[in-house]
Amino acid sequence: MRRGKRSLRIGILLSILVLSLVPAMIGAQGRSASDRITSDQASFRLVQVTDGLRNPWGMAFLPDGGILITERPGRLRIWQGGSLSTVSGLPEIYASGQGGLLDIAVHPDFEKNRWVYFTYSVSDSGGSATALYRARLEGTALRGGEELYRMTRFTGTRVHFGSRIAFAPDGSLYMSIGDRGDRSRAQRLDDAAGSTLRFNDDGSIPDDNPFAGRRGVLPEIYSYGHRNAQGMAVHPETGRVWQHEHGPRGGDEVNIVKPGANYGWPTVSFGEEYRGGSIGVGTEAPGIEAPLIHWTPSIAPSGMSFYTGDLFPEWKGDLFVGALAGKHLRRLELSGERVIAQEILLSDEIGRIRDVRQGPEGHLWILTDASNGGLYRLDP
Repeated sequence: MRRGKRSLRIGILLSILVLSLVPAMIGAQGRSASDRITSDQASFRLVQVTDGLRNPWGMAFLPDGGILITERPGRLRIWQGGSLSTVSGLPEIYASGQGGLLDIAVHPDFEKNRWVYFTYSVSDSGGSATALYRARLEGTALRGGEELYRMTRFTGTRVHFGSRIAFAPDGSLYMSIGDRGDRSRAQRLDDAAGSTLRFNDDGSIPDDNPFAGRRGVLPEIYSYGHRNAQGMAVHPETGRVWQHEHGPRGGDEVNIVKPGANYGWPTVSFGEEYRGGSIGVGTEAPGIEAPLIHWTPSIAPSGMSFYTGDLFPEWKGDLFVGALAGKHLRRLELSGERVIAQEILLSDEIGRIRDVRQGPEGHLWILTDASNGGLYRLDP
C-alpha cells in the first residue's frame, strides 16, 4: 500500500515537472500551434513564434537564420533561436503618429558587405520627413552608419510617411514615400512626397532614372501619384516592382510600378472623402495608370510578398498581402499580371497584420501591429 502511494506521489511529481517544462519547450519552437487550417488550395498551421514586439513594422531575413524586425517606436530586434535581442547603433528616430522606424532590407550581397538598409522618420524645426539609412551589422550592433537620403521638404503632419524598400534584380533600391497627408504634393515632380524613388545601393541616383537630367524635377523619382504605399515586392520572374497603397475611404490599390508613370492620386481615386463625396475627376483620366485591382471598402493593406517556395506548392506564384483594417491575410491568385481570384485567410485570428514575407525555407512569416505584437509563421 505504501509502495503504491509512493509510486502515485512520484507520478504526480513527474507530471508537474513535465507540465512546468511545456511553456519553455513551446517557447523554443514557437509559442503555440493552431489546429489545421484549410484554405481553398492548401492546409497550414499558424505558429506564434514570439510576442513582446512593440508595434513591429518590417522584417528581413539573415543568412544565419536570424530575422531582423523593426519596431515603429524606434527599436531594432533580432529574433534567432527562440530569443529576441536588441540591436544597438540606430540613428536618432522621430517616432510620432505614423512615423518611426519603418521598413528594413539586407543588401543582396549581405554575406560579403553586411549592409542593412532601413527607412525611418526624422524631424527638425520644420516638421518631419522620411529618410533612408544603411549600416553594417556586426553581431547585435550597427557600425559605420550613414544616411543615404532624406526628403528636403519637411511638414508638420504625422501621417503617411510610407515606407517600404526593395532591391530589384539589377541591384537598384526602390523606396516608397507617402503624400505626408498633403495630397497635392503627390502630383509634384519637385517633391518626393507621394512617390516611389530609385537609388543605387550607395544612395546615388541611377543615370537611367526616368527624370534624371530634367530641370526642376527630382531625379530620384521613379513614379508618382501615390497616396501612401506600404507594400512592395519584386516579381520573381519578371523582376518588375509591384506595390500597393492605401486609399482614403476605399480605393486601396495594387499597381505595377513603371518608370515615369503617374498613378493618379489625388486626380483620380476609387475611394471617397472620409466625410463623403468623390475625389478628383473620377476613377480614370488620360495619362493615369489604372490599378490592377482596388479594394472598396478599404482593407488597409500593409506588407506584401510573392510566394515561390516548395512548402506550399499550391500557392506558388500567388501574392500575399497583410490587412490592417481588414485584420486578415489576403491571397491573390495571378495569371500573368492579372488577379484572377482572391482568398481571405486568418480573418480576425491574430489582429492587424503589418507585414508578410516569405522566409528562405518557404514559410510565410507575419508581423502583427500591436503594442504587444507578434511574429507568426505558417507551417504546412
